[in-house]
Amino acid sequence: MIVYLHGFASSPSSTKAQYFADRLAAHGLAIVTPDFNEPDFRTLTMTRMLEQLTAVVDRVRSGGDSGDLGARAPLTLFGSSLGGTLAILAASRLGAKVERLVLMAPAVMFAKPGHHLLPPERIAEWQRSGALPFFHYAHNEERLLDFAFYEDTLRYDAFNAAFTQPTMIFQGLHDRSVDPTTVEAFARTRPNVTLSLLEDDHQLTASLPRMWADVEAFLGLT
Repeated sequence: MIVYLHGFASSPSSTKAQYFADRLAAHGLAIVTPDFNEPDFRTLTMTRMLEQLTAVVDRVRSGGDSGDLGARAPLTLFGSSLGGTLAILAASRLGAKVERLVLMAPAVMFAKPGHHLLPPERIAEWQRSGALPFFHYAHNEERLLDFAFYEDTLRYDAFNAAFTQPTMIFQGLHDRSVDPTTVEAFARTRPNVTLSLLEDDHQLTASLPRMWADVEAFLGLT
């Protein structure tokens, strides 16, 4: 069973989610894609995402989303960007319930001091106003997000999280959202992690065929 975790201000209908769903279906593998925008994007927090994912994992393992496979079905988490961060935190928290990880441009330093997408003046403005608009790719418009999202992310440290599951990471060398050197540093000290650096940007769209070939082998489907 595969659970796909979409990125920040994205959705289960993202290009990568659909690409992998189509190819996994050809192997008879189901994919579950929780929508972390529900019940409301404005009140999104990492804690809420973890709780939603934990509920999905428990339901999958009990057979609720996988017919009669239940707990016998190996569970792999696919995570894109912030979804990759979520996958890391979940693997650390859920342990043996998760067998493998496939991460695409995981935002391992998201909301941490020094992250170039969150300059201090932007954070200060966010705190003063209580909410800021962010472009939401699934809705193709700006949507408000409460400052509680930022405060909550500071409770978590994906970069230093301990997890032992076999993990494959794909990272674009021309990514302007996630620093490739940070992802390299994250992978360097973890023998369970295989990192592929690609001539691509944050979306990794051009690399999807190459990524699928590696994922197919990683999951033992070839």
